[in-house]
Amino acid sequence: MKLLVLGCETMREGVVVTAIFLVVGIVLILAGVKVVPDFAYMKHIVLLVGFLLMLFAPVILVSTFLISVLPGAKKKMDECEH
Repeated sequence: MKLLVLGCETMREGVVVTAIFLVVGIVLILAGVKVVPDFAYMKHIVLLVGFLLMLFAPVILVSTFLISVLPGAKKKMDECEH
């Protein structure tokens, strides 16, 4: 499977995407509560997107970790410079 290929860049990208999702999710939730007007359910839509981003942040991080502990991933991870 080409999707389960793990490397140094994949690990870094997983952590960066997790951080971005978490920060953007928090910002959207705060914006939905404080800034967005209650017009055509916009407040609910912004809150939903924020909660979804916050929900997917740990899912991405855990899935990246689980891919890293698959058999055969250790030799690829030994080549990384930390």
